[in-house]
Amino acid sequence: MTITKEQVLQALSNVEEPDLKKDLVTLNMIQDIVIDGNRLSFSVILTTPACPLKALIENACRNAIGHFISKEIEVTVHMTSRVTTQKNTGVPGVKNIIAVASGKGGVGKSTVAVNLALGLAKSGAKVGLIDADIYGPSIPIMFGLEGARPKASQVDGKTRIEPIEKFGIKLLSIGFFTDPNQPVPWRGPMVSTAVKQLFNDADWGELDYLVVDLPPGTGDIHITVTQSFPVTGAVIVTTPQAVALADAKKGIGMFLMESINVPLLGIVENMAYFTPAELPHNKYYIFGQGGGKKLAEQLEVPFLGEIPLIKGISDSGDAGRPIIISEENELMVNAFTEMANRVAQQVSINNAMVLSKNIINN
Repeated sequence: MTITKEQVLQALSNVEEPDLKKDLVTLNMIQDIVIDGNRLSFSVILTTPACPLKALIENACRNAIGHFISKEIEVTVHMTSRVTTQKNTGVPGVKNIIAVASGKGGVGKSTVAVNLALGLAKSGAKVGLIDADIYGPSIPIMFGLEGARPKASQVDGKTRIEPIEKFGIKLLSIGFFTDPNQPVPWRGPMVSTAVKQLFNDADWGELDYLVVDLPPGTGDIHITVTQSFPVTGAVIVTTPQAVALADAKKGIGMFLMESINVPLLGIVENMAYFTPAELPHNKYYIFGQGGGKKLAEQLEVPFLGEIPLIKGISDSGDAGRPIIISEENELMVNAFTEMANRVAQQVSINNAMVLSKNIINN
């Protein structure tokens, strides 16, 4: 039996990308088709290495070839990825900027930002992390980098800061440049300048995602970041408590303001329930139940997941080894990994929507 490239593309045009609601051929996700007698191989270029539907798509491709051409064909599918972008982020080499924010402090925003960045990198993406919490930087402690100082290098005749690399991601924090024992009594203009330098004066190289850990609340730093750099989307962190949810609404309202207009990738509910180590299947809802999910439903934005309240999270952060890479607690590793996959999924969906609108408008 002779197989043609046209037959292969025709068969695979019946496979829909579940999130983007278009077929793989239209989305230009099928490449490198090689036909050798009865053997066929091709690549499926996913929009993120963290795609949670990878196995589903691969299986659908195999079924389409068997159904529309022949079940006798030996099919090899190479599942690869190329992270999408929708616009120039203003930072050379960076495809997507993801802001992690919260309406109030104490909800675990930095913990979520750190484990999100590491979760994205774990999937195979190139990731950077900026600690933009000028007054309370926590990245140096959470990565065991107290006292670390980034080096400077010459790039194209300009002096650039070299982000510190650890656990497979690139890091910058204002905490690398200040005395950890001294407060940072800076006014608005100084804060804005310092934050911009973390973006503009660093040699970030090629990144799929640059995660930004914003301070709690809605202030100068949020406005500086969102108005200076086209942010792909924001992740809002809350706890189930009514006070935290009320403040989360304010944070969400800021991102949706016309002058800022940053898409919401979704809501993460941290400290959702307590599970003791000796009773791993029990859930105790200490701070209330389902508040983050209800808020996501009210605002019609994605719910990115529940993160349990477990002492090991803070212990691992204090030890400079975030829990998602410690592999000591399967429950926590899975919770953060699934959350990171959902964020990557939403970035792909948002990018596809923006690109579609641009094509229509042009």
